[in-house]
Amino acid sequence: MSENRLFTIAVMLALFVGAPAISAAQAGNARQAHLVVTVEPKHGKEVPAIQQNEVMVYEGHDRDQVVDWVPAQGDHAALQLFVLLDDSSSMSLGTQLDDIRKFINAQPSTTQVGVAYMQNGIARVVQDLTADHAAAAKSLRLPMGIAGANASPYFSLSDLVKKWPAFNGRREIFMVTDGIDRYYGTGDLLDPYLDAAIDDAGKAGIQVSAIYNPDAGHFGHSYWQTYWGQIYLSHLADQTGGEAYYIGMNGPPVAFAPYLDDFGQRLQHQYLLTFIPKPQKKAGWQTIRLGTEVQGIDLISAGRVWVKPSE
Repeated sequence: MSENRLFTIAVMLALFVGAPAISAAQAGNARQAHLVVTVEPKHGKEVPAIQQNEVMVYEGHDRDQVVDWVPAQGDHAALQLFVLLDDSSSMSLGTQLDDIRKFINAQPSTTQVGVAYMQNGIARVVQDLTADHAAAAKSLRLPMGIAGANASPYFSLSDLVKKWPAFNGRREIFMVTDGIDRYYGTGDLLDPYLDAAIDDAGKAGIQVSAIYNPDAGHFGHSYWQTYWGQIYLSHLADQTGGEAYYIGMNGPPVAFAPYLDDFGQRLQHQYLLTFIPKPQKKAGWQTIRLGTEVQGIDLISAGRVWVKPSE
């Protein structure tokens, strides 16, 4: 074999062997994005374990590199959860407080729970985040029951997100509200306050779930307002990777317990996803979608991530 041919083969082998190392180095230097992903069964309650090589992240037709996929269990189970209640809710919410207390007390020791009430556009915290679940449950009280006391639920949501200290773990909000924005009105999905709340939660990596409960005043039995309030809550949950509960037009849910049980199950089947999005010249939202070849499940997360410019 000639020296030239040996040299060519040697170069090709070097390039082949060196490629993974170069790729790994590039991955280490790239700007990474993080998402909390919930594995949701399409039928029944059985949720299979999902491996990293079974998860795909796409931007358009391009596939992003998945760097890490870790079950939110054991050393990675840490969760901060705020229960955010609407102070303008009807007094019927009082019949649901025991269900909420039971849910709070059932949380594992790795979960810190806080309680806040929506009042005049702010989130009035009555219990800071704590691992003392009994104390959090005890802080629950009847709503004020004054129509319009919450101004806009999305003001209060943004307020809570903005004053929430950084945390190296999952962060979730469970809202109880009618979802009606008295500042913007209803009739379309162009509400700037709803959009701002979605942006604030998305940038902070906070998932928001919600359950509809009617207002104490006229809006509590207005079909039009009730319809749009629940549409807004559903949109909020979809955009942040959460879940919205109770699409109904005839008053409050009979019981919160089934919805809280479902929410609790979702928290037990979450993963922490890290991937490398396309590099950008300036900060902005990048739309993504998740995929898997595992049958019978959906991967639920926010549909976009806030990406800062590449360094």
